[in-house]
Amino acid sequence: MNTEITNDQKMLMDQIRSLAFTVNDLALYLDTHPCDSNALRYQYEYSEQLRNLRQRYQREYGPLSIYYPQKAWEWIESPWPWEKGGV
Repeated sequence: MNTEITNDQKMLMDQIRSLAFTVNDLALYLDTHPCDSNALRYQYEYSEQLRNLRQRYQREYGPLSIYYPQKAWEWIESPWPWEKGGV
């Protein structure tokens, strides 16, 4: 089993982390500005992008967590972060 992290995998994970931060930050902003139509639009767009990137990552590299497995026990069969140098 190949345990080396590719540049593409790292870049995709960085995009996921960045979008997850943005979506969370927008949610916090919308807590106090619920009628901001621009923020609502961005929240929707970025949430869709995040969902698509997570699906792509899982198709190409495996589940991101136990909550998103493609196969029931696939996550346990993959190398652990310290076995592949961390993500």
